Order: sequence, then structure tokens, then C-alpha cells
Amino acid sequence: MKNTLRQMINDDIGFEDLTTNALISPGIKARSEIISRQSGIIAGVDVAKVIFKDFNLKCSSNKEDGDIISKGESILNISGSARSILTLERTVLNLMMKMSGIATLTSKMVEKARSVNENVKIAGTRKTTPGLQFFEKSAIKFGGGDTHRFRLDDCILIKDNHIALLGDLSLAIKKARKNVSFTKKIEVEVENLEDALLAANMGVDIVMLDNMPPNKVKLVITALKENNLRDKIIIEVSGGITPDNLLDYAATGVDVISMGFITHSAPSMDLSLEILH
Repeated sequence: MKNTLRQMINDDIGFEDLTTNALISPGIKARSEIISRQSGIIAGVDVAKVIFKDFNLKCSSNKEDGDIISKGESILNISGSARSILTLERTVLNLMMKMSGIATLTSKMVEKARSVNENVKIAGTRKTTPGLQFFEKSAIKFGGGDTHRFRLDDCILIKDNHIALLGDLSLAIKKARKNVSFTKKIEVEVENLEDALLAANMGVDIVMLDNMPPNKVKLVITALKENNLRDKIIIEVSGGITPDNLLDYAATGVDVISMGFITHSAPSMDLSLEILH
């Protein structure tokens, strides 16, 4: 993570922070704090501390990742080189704002879904920003959601394009079971009842109902129950799920609702860094 963060800083600085170096003498010290301009779930606190400490700044936190914050609350106190504080300001804020926005939206989606399905999990997807996957997925966790796969090596997920190339769902499942360790779960993405029953009968761990409307999801769950398969698998729904239709999906009784929305459409939280003297 440190290398990624250092690269972010270097990309922002270029050769130097021209304005700060022209105006602020090297020996000047300063104290500053990061405050919230709106309420929500804070995230990125530990990331910010890593950055500041890597530049020899003292940093203490008043809030921890996943805490509920109100408008005007102090989150971090930073002291040390004024030049370093000003140079790092924007990159730190951008990361914290993005992560806090994702955490806040995730928390709202979890609360909403569990109002009709108390055991359902809200999960992320792989619709993340390249290079920022770790930070965006971590933010989901801080918001009370499930990260789903962090990387491609976390579990088997057989998708439509895999099946298109092999030409057969059952063959895909057999090959996955043969070529991958038993320690890895197998998930299959399906778009119809027939494939859902096939995957469940073949003993996969998770069946993802992809781009399936809530009424069809209910039909699949009913069929799985009738075949004594429902309790043997995890049922996930994904594809086109937003705050507007979330309750409809949660009410079907699924186990997991994965939403790209919580990463690609989360508004950033408004945060600010203020110099105290």
C-alpha cells in the first residue's frame, strides 16, 4: 500500500509543489486538522495517517475508520512541516473523501436492505477504479458491507463469457473443480432458472442471479426450495441494482445483493483541511 500511496503523491507533485515552495520557507512549522463538512461514515483515516507519517509529520486521529461523524467534527490533527502539510493536502483529502462517500452510501444501503431482510449482505463488485481497488473495497467494509472478491485469485466466479467460450455450464463447473484447490469457493453466474438448478445440483457454493428482475428471482428461490437445494447454496443477485429497486430485491429473501452502484456512483464526502496556525 505504501508504494501505491507514494506514487499517488509523486503523480500530484510532479517536480515540486511550485506554489508552496515559492511562498513557504522550509523551516516553518504548522498545526492543522481535517474536519467534516457533512455527516456520514468516515473512511480513509488509517490511509491518511500512513501518508502523513511517511513524510515525517505527527498525526493523531479523533475518529477511526467506520465511525459515524457529524458536520464540523474534527477527524485528524496533523503537525510538522508546513510545506509537507500543504503539499499532501489534496491527495489525502481526495482519498478520504472518496472512501468516506463509498462507506456512507454502503451504510445507507445496508440499513435499507435489512429493513426487509435482516440477514442480507450488501456486497461490492469488481466495478472499481484500477489502482484504487484496495481503498474502495476497504471503504465498503467500513460502511458495513461485504467486499466480495478483492482480486481474481480470491475465488472461482464462472461468468457468461467463460461459459460462452466453453459452450457448456456443467463443463465449466467440472473444470473449475478439477483445476482449483478445494479451499476455493465456486460461484456461478446464471441468467435463468434452468442454469440455476443445474449449478445448485452440481454442488457449487454460490449461485449469482445476474440481471434477473425480482419476480424471476422469487421463482428461482421457490424452485430451489421445491428441490431441497435452497439451504445448500448462497444466492446472490447482481446487475442493475440501485437504491430505487434495492428493497424489491432484498424482499425476495436472497443472501447477498452485490451493487456496483456503491462504488461507481457514490458521491464524495465533503472534507476540509484547515491550518490552525
